Amino acid sequence: MGGRPSSPLDKRQQQHLRGQVDTLLRNFLPCYRGQLAASKLPQVREHRGPLTQLQGHPPQWQPIFCVLRGDGRLEWFSHREEYENGDRPLGSTVLTGYTVLTSQSEYLHLLDTLCSESSGHHTQEEPDPLLEMPVSFPLFLQHPFRRHLCFSAATAEAQRAWRLALQGGIRLRGTVLQRSQAPAARAFLDAIRLYRQQQGHFGDDDVTLGSDAEVLTAVLMRELLPALRAQTLPGLRGAGRARAWAWAKLLDAVHAAVLAGASAGLRAFQPEKEELLAALEKTIRPDVDQMLKLRERVLGRLQANVQGPLESCLRRKVDAQLPRVTQTLLSAVEAELAAVQTLLTQGMDCLSRHLRGSPSSTRLRKEVYSFGEMPWDPELMQTCYREAERSRGRLGQLAAPFGFFGTQSLAFGAQDLAQQLMADAVATFLQLADQCLTTALDCDQAAQQLEKVRGRVLKKFQSDSGSARRRFIHGWLLCIFLPFVLSQLELSCKAELPEFEGDVLAVGSPALTIEGIYEDVIRGVLLQRINRDVETEAQRGTCSRQPGSSTEVPLCPLPPPGTFQS
Repeated sequence: MGGRPSSPLDKRQQQHLRGQVDTLLRNFLPCYRGQLAASKLPQVREHRGPLTQLQGHPPQWQPIFCVLRGDGRLEWFSHREEYENGDRPLGSTVLTGYTVLTSQSEYLHLLDTLCSESSGHHTQEEPDPLLEMPVSFPLFLQHPFRRHLCFSAATAEAQRAWRLALQGGIRLRGTVLQRSQAPAARAFLDAIRLYRQQQGHFGDDDVTLGSDAEVLTAVLMRELLPALRAQTLPGLRGAGRARAWAWAKLLDAVHAAVLAGASAGLRAFQPEKEELLAALEKTIRPDVDQMLKLRERVLGRLQANVQGPLESCLRRKVDAQLPRVTQTLLSAVEAELAAVQTLLTQGMDCLSRHLRGSPSSTRLRKEVYSFGEMPWDPELMQTCYREAERSRGRLGQLAAPFGFFGTQSLAFGAQDLAQQLMADAVATFLQLADQCLTTALDCDQAAQQLEKVRGRVLKKFQSDSGSARRRFIHGWLLCIFLPFVLSQLELSCKAELPEFEGDVLAVGSPALTIEGIYEDVIRGVLLQRINRDVETEAQRGTCSRQPGSSTEVPLCPLPPPGTFQS
């Protein structure tokens, strides 16, 4: 009584069950590991360390402990111990919309031009600490509508590490809607575009970077800015850079108020949104066949009506430049994908070398951990990300005549693509390696198995990257040219839409609109042009360079990993 009951299973049965559990885990964990890899995006690696910050009244450089969270939020504390104790930070900010500058002279020039009346002169009453104390390794975070943040690192290495980490956080926060697969996110972005077109703004730019509330805030801030400048700027105290700082502080207050209002408004709209979606689900599903037939009928009539003006517009204003933009975009994406494959190949080869030369399980686990962290290592991935940045200037020049100024969004999208492809390939390698490596293999046999896995991973990467590249190119060429073509046809074609509206209104569903069908017509014809040019550029050899043919990318060691979970 009270003693531990004996097991009805003998030792052989218990050992058999342990073997079954081990088999289950061996087969399950690769799937789990892959899903963990997928769920890790769009996280950034947490980065922390000591910095100095320009703060206080009057501003002075003061030591702080800074932490970049995995969700792209930057926090700073008076001391490291406050962070470790879980205390509230001195300050924090989300990084949406910021730009990192590491040149003090470049930042001071930005301040000089921030206020239209600021010519760079400074008053003796308000000395400029930035001028009086030159900063060796600065990190200036600049935002068009928010207060600037001025930090300084102790060394060039720390400055570079923080710059790469901050840029990753900025991208993470900026592309949250573009990465989302939710229909509501796409609907929101389309609604922003249509709203701005109604305001007469047809071009695409970087206003859609951020969450829904942040995007709405950016839209309104751009509308408010001219009046704010005219009404407030003349009354600001100070001169030169002191005045520019005061202007940034004022904009920060306006931005905070607008963001709070936009957030509250979207929260209040949420119940109505859910009710609307539920009602649409009930009404659309029974009538979907009829709606699609009607849509095709109206689309055919519309296409015949707009074909002439549309073809004329494309021949006169698009056809000459479309191949140049396509070639530039293709070259940039190909260079980025080549860098990704080079980095991936070197990582797999490095694992094979360690397996052959170092049978230590502890060392091998560290190398596997490092390999698994590659997609989230900003230093390593920078070799891929810089390819997208290199093309921004040329793409901006080619696309600006069409009203496209969203080159930052485009570069972020290309970098997200590189990170996602790398994450998928790494997860595939680890999953296949788990399946084929057993304790019965010696080091040479295991290395041979990894070589086979390497080939399969590279083959899958080439297939995945080819499909992703096509989607990326088509999507961004549409972003560049579709708003321009719509603006050119606004007077000649859109004015005739009311005569087609009766058939659509008869359906009685908000899911089908004549404006949406009209835009589908324009998009379809433009996509035919895009497909033709993409295929032409591919045949000319634009895409003939195979991924992996780029210059070798040095693998940098990662920080010491924690316990590796096999």
